[in-house]
Amino acid sequence: MSDDPSDAYAAPSHRARRPGARPAWATTGDQLPEPTALPSAPGHHRDLRILRRAYRRQRRVATFTVLSYFTLFLILSARAPSFMTKPVTGGLSTGMVLGLVQLPVTWLAIALFEFTASRYVDPLARRMRQRTALLAEREPGR
Repeated sequence: MSDDPSDAYAAPSHRARRPGARPAWATTGDQLPEPTALPSAPGHHRDLRILRRAYRRQRRVATFTVLSYFTLFLILSARAPSFMTKPVTGGLSTGMVLGLVQLPVTWLAIALFEFTASRYVDPLARRMRQRTALLAEREPGR
């Protein structure tokens, strides 16, 4: 059994839900093109857009996590200096503790980035590489 969860998270088809189902606008005289046995090229397929979107979302979440914590630290430093100078334990102030916590927050964002990459983005990229290799094998002239 494979550890690859990519089949479990396969993107839903953009076509009709039932194979061979005709769209509502098609009349009986219209002929729909038959689906091909080979997947289409990745550059012309929506998988590339899905991969870009997943990677973009991943970058935005990681960046937002780190920058929002840093911005919170800066706002508290500027707007609430009395809160930031309160002692917490062992002579450390709240501001010092929040400043030291920035490093673990950054590590957490990196760990989440790596986890989501291996769980969601990498299987999409792997699937696209496999389709490209399959197309190259079946159509050597391309």
